[in-house]
Amino acid sequence: MASNPVTKLTAEEYLALDRAAERKSEFFYGEMFAMSGVSMPHARLQTNLTAELFAALRGADCEVFGSDLRVRVSRDMYVYPDVAIVFGTPILGDQQHQDILLNPIVLFEVLSPTTETYDRGLKFQNYRTIESLKEYILVDQAKVRVEQYILQPNDTWSLRDYKSLDGQLEMPSIDVSIPLARIYDRVELSAS
Repeated sequence: MASNPVTKLTAEEYLALDRAAERKSEFFYGEMFAMSGVSMPHARLQTNLTAELFAALRGADCEVFGSDLRVRVSRDMYVYPDVAIVFGTPILGDQQHQDILLNPIVLFEVLSPTTETYDRGLKFQNYRTIESLKEYILVDQAKVRVEQYILQPNDTWSLRDYKSLDGQLEMPSIDVSIPLARIYDRVELSAS
């Protein structure tokens, strides 16, 4: 029985291909995955988050980045989170291109039906290896639900679950609070 070996990319090969491509791709242990377009609710949530965080952090020692900045999780994993926040000076993994962030303190992912399982599972498992990361926040695009994982001093992660537009997303690592009503502003939610 013949087998077809799968050729794995190196991180360097991935970076060269991704930088030359018209569309972004993520890298996971030798495989490159093209990122698809997003829905209107996803785009609005991402824009609302970026705008609110930018306004809240103006003048602070933090910086907000949208989904166009690549984050290195490990030698074998590069991703484009929906929103990344850095405390202090951004540390870049490539000084020439300046397109790889190494030290996010907060990462946001807006959940999509095709990525939800990955974002909650394997991606979060790998995100937890980022030394600087203190908070991981998942935002549902179909209903009001924000799940916030916060790193505790004993190296465990606790969950805060927000389900009401009256709530406030409180991010202790950056000392910012944002009303959920602003996160979900103009986002059409499903009836269920």
